Amino acid sequence: MVFFLKLKSNLSLCKKSLYLLRTSRWISNESLSEHKPIEYIRNIGISAHIDSGKTTLTERILFYTGRISEMHEVRGKDNVGAVMDSMELERQRGITIQSAATYTLWKDHNINIIDTPGHVDFTVEVERALRVLDGAILVLCAVGGVQSQTLTVNRQMKRYDVPCIAFINKLDRLGADPYRVINQMRQKVGHNAAFLQIPIGLGSETKGIIDLIQRKAIYFEGPLGDNLRIEEIPADLKKEAESKRQELIEHVAEGDEILGEMFLEEKSISEDDIKKAIRRSTLTRKFTPVLVGTALKNKGVQTLLDAVLDYLPNPGEVTNYAIENGQEDKKVVLNPSRDGKHPFIALAFKLEAGKFGQLTYMRCYQGKLRKGEMIYNVRTDKKVRVSRLVRLHSNEMEDVEEVLAGDIFALFGVDCASGDTFVTDKNNSISLESIYVADPVVSMSIKAVNNKDRDNFSKAVQRFTKEDPTFHFFYDPESKETLVSGMGELHLEIYAQRMEREYNCPVVLGKPKVAFKETLVQPFDFDYLHKKQSGGSGQYGRVIGTLEPLPPSANTKLEFIDETVGTNVPKPFLPAIIKGFKQMCEKGCLSGSRVAGVRMVLKDGDNHMVDSNEISFILAAHGAMKQAYEEGVWQILEPIMSVEISTPIEFQGSVLNLVTKRHGILQGNEGKDDWVTIYAEIPLNDMFGFAGDLRSSTQGKGEFSMDYSRYSPALPEVQDRLVNEYQEATNPQAAATQKKKKKN
Repeated sequence: MVFFLKLKSNLSLCKKSLYLLRTSRWISNESLSEHKPIEYIRNIGISAHIDSGKTTLTERILFYTGRISEMHEVRGKDNVGAVMDSMELERQRGITIQSAATYTLWKDHNINIIDTPGHVDFTVEVERALRVLDGAILVLCAVGGVQSQTLTVNRQMKRYDVPCIAFINKLDRLGADPYRVINQMRQKVGHNAAFLQIPIGLGSETKGIIDLIQRKAIYFEGPLGDNLRIEEIPADLKKEAESKRQELIEHVAEGDEILGEMFLEEKSISEDDIKKAIRRSTLTRKFTPVLVGTALKNKGVQTLLDAVLDYLPNPGEVTNYAIENGQEDKKVVLNPSRDGKHPFIALAFKLEAGKFGQLTYMRCYQGKLRKGEMIYNVRTDKKVRVSRLVRLHSNEMEDVEEVLAGDIFALFGVDCASGDTFVTDKNNSISLESIYVADPVVSMSIKAVNNKDRDNFSKAVQRFTKEDPTFHFFYDPESKETLVSGMGELHLEIYAQRMEREYNCPVVLGKPKVAFKETLVQPFDFDYLHKKQSGGSGQYGRVIGTLEPLPPSANTKLEFIDETVGTNVPKPFLPAIIKGFKQMCEKGCLSGSRVAGVRMVLKDGDNHMVDSNEISFILAAHGAMKQAYEEGVWQILEPIMSVEISTPIEFQGSVLNLVTKRHGILQGNEGKDDWVTIYAEIPLNDMFGFAGDLRSSTQGKGEFSMDYSRYSPALPEVQDRLVNEYQEATNPQAAATQKKKKKN
């Protein structure tokens, strides 16, 4: 029996090899590991809203480039699943949970690809991927169009100045309308976008695409769509193709001066002129090329790969900066040359526990690193020997001897945090800008089902908090509960399931709790003297200034401004005042939530030649904050979510009632055929259980997605409830007395 199974496996492998050889798509390990000039390298990410087809698109890219021999579906109906969804939980749920890296070869170009999640709960995965990538593919569903997470991904691309090309996917779906999607891109996202291709047919009639630059029709034939047939544009589509080509030239001319001058002077514009202008304007983010296709039906992927090479930057065309001696105003431009003559600098952007220990994903920005060399962590000053260098293909690893500027690679056994900078020269004091990490918005109590699993529970928590900077773990002494915080219910549920699967440690999650914040309503002037004398050296510190509320756009931050003149408050004691201020902001006076949206302005103070020390000014800042808590006016802030609900139009009234009951504010709606999309802003505290209510109100047909929008003042009844709960927990007797007074 074993003999026949082995024979069957070998025959299957032979068939795959013959197929790849026949189609000239076989990639050898030697050609993949070969170091290419920087012009032949692309580092790209694939980002989009939930269920837009990112992982399916990546699967097709790997197949057409010869990286894999078979294509599989995301949900793993054939018990295999997509290559990039290597986690069993991802295959079962049909979603991407962790970003996955791979690299492949297309037309002699090395392409490093990172496939990212679409759920807002795993937004840090997108954040750190975009931090190290040079370009991106923004995937949009031809039916859903621009959705809530599309806006989030777009903001992230803007934050790191990442050029992108858009791919309108799922043309084969019923109700596909790429023309509506491009209008949404222009209006909602603010992109100067235009079609490079238009579809030949939509829905089940999708046959191919029309290339507007070359004025050709392209058909993707064969069961795998790998035979490209190029013909003249069908007669009934020639007029539309010319109209869209003219529109393309006009939009590119807006973002490119050279083509703009040619357009105004009515000069003849060639295919080469258009392509060069598109590349120039895409690299400066002044234009977004839009391509179309359907990854699931194997149409449009090869032309998308050509566009990646033609219009997205190589590492040498992106300016990357490092900070000298930790000073934000001192920036150094890094040299991306692959000659290895410049000092090595790399950024650790993702940590993952692998079979052989901690796996650290890195991007090399300058210089060269060889196996066996020593590298230094700039933040901790620790050194480590590079015993193994690998490049990643999902959960598979391939060893390499050296990496150069522009490469994405991984190391084993490096103790670091996400966002750390590594160098080979210990005296090199420059560091790379770190990664933006959003604050958690949801907390839940957590405990192991069995006490005997405590060791495994600790190991799991230690690993997950290190890998994911948005996953927090802490003990609350007031409620005497262990809490975990994250970006949403799904985020925490996934980690609970991973604890059971990967560590054999079943856990119980409590009711979700929202991460409220507290802020000052109006400015408060403080003047606090901390003085303690008990024989010998005492304590003396005085601080005078103002606490100010920050504007709504910055109400999640804390700021400190020093406006002191002279030596009343010596400069060496300023860090102590800042430390005391931030310590007191950990717990507010109303509900015990973190304080945010407050600026401390230090105007004056006093010190004693003998008794003033660091602890004196820490306690002086504590006293000033206590003054503000007792005498100032405070309010509670709650997270507001942008919610997008799609439902059959017959249930529109019921859905609007749901939104109103949950204190939602309608932002607008869009109707198409028999469906309507409702846009609203709803407090996160009111969103728990919304999925079940929506299903019952729409006979299971309604869908929704949400994304963090901002923090806003909580409703009076919510604030009163939170204040009462906090008082009952911290001072039960005072709370009981207050209740009696209200009754009387």
